[in-house]
Amino acid sequence: MRTVTLQFINALRAAGLRISLSESMDALRAVAAIGVEREMFRESLATCLVKEEDDRGVFDETFAHFFAGPPTQRRGKHHEQGGEQGEKRQVKIEGVGGRPQEQPQPQSRPSQQLPQSSRKRSEQPVQQEATFRPFDAELAEEESTTGRRPEKDETGFKARRARQKALLEKPFKAFDARDVEASKELMEQLAREFRSRLSRRYKRRKRGRLDFRRTIRAAIPHGGVAIDLRFRGRRPGKPDLLALCDLSGSVALVSDFLLALLSPASAFFRRVRTFAYVDRLCEVSFEHGHVVPHAELDLYARSDFGQVLQHFWREHGEQVLTPHTVVLILGDARNNRRPPRPDILARMRTQVKTLVWLNPEPRERWNTGDSVISLYARASDEVLPCGNLRELLAALNQAL
Repeated sequence: MRTVTLQFINALRAAGLRISLSESMDALRAVAAIGVEREMFRESLATCLVKEEDDRGVFDETFAHFFAGPPTQRRGKHHEQGGEQGEKRQVKIEGVGGRPQEQPQPQSRPSQQLPQSSRKRSEQPVQQEATFRPFDAELAEEESTTGRRPEKDETGFKARRARQKALLEKPFKAFDARDVEASKELMEQLAREFRSRLSRRYKRRKRGRLDFRRTIRAAIPHGGVAIDLRFRGRRPGKPDLLALCDLSGSVALVSDFLLALLSPASAFFRRVRTFAYVDRLCEVSFEHGHVVPHAELDLYARSDFGQVLQHFWREHGEQVLTPHTVVLILGDARNNRRPPRPDILARMRTQVKTLVWLNPEPRERWNTGDSVISLYARASDEVLPCGNLRELLAALNQAL
């Protein structure tokens, strides 16, 4: 496992993580103590190699890419690294269909080859080591269908990056079923980034007003010879979060994405309440990647946000709205020419900390037809566009 762990550390460095020699040695000791059970193996490596929360997403993605594929598909002999250069020799790989294939690799120079005794030890079958050998599941799938194994390089990784970038910029109106399925992995990554940004709000500041009492108390054990300055660094309090999401056909997909981003970050709010609406209000939760309504909700009804505001103010207004509440409303503000009731929204604004409206429609379509976004904008602190995933994440970062 030492060879595999060092290869993985080199992959992390190539991905942009700064890893020192001492941290690499700590990782090797941790693996030797913890073992190769996948979850414990990953967390022990993350503890030793990830220094900042922002790097955790890169670590998880590199780990999944490097140790890809189920253990049952990795059989036969595996790659063996020779000398300091890490060049790979010829490898015999068992195909998915059960027939062995020869994959030529560059031969190591004689001066860089392992000693005979080390080579014998490395060739002994070790079940635990085989569990975490790099394996690309997509290459195996293509081999099983086409009967040949394509060249393994960074093309697949770059192609996935390109697809993710295209999904970030693609308008929600143009999404189809395949785009929604392909967005699942991307949404997990965006949720981690959003959660990491919120976590930085609650870290104690390293600079600020001098805390004289804590400074003197820290200097007492060594007679005040060395003074270690301590700062107050006020930590902001956690706000309450209220989200109202439109589940009508034109906006339902955006509501799913919004709740997928907010649900993993619920720990950074004191209290979270999420409601969905079409022509009436219904409290919902986000479970296992799906919106779960807590009451009956007609998804094919005609939108009526004015009636939704009346219902909310009558049933939940005084219990949910506080001076620490941040209100997020997602909708296209198309009210089917029914009474919009912006006066109720203005009354809500006076009782909360912030009220932000997220509109997934392009700006050129605002206030056209039955859209009344201008009336709701007067009662909101901000109206932010969220026509694609990049805009949705930017709007959340700005609102929260």
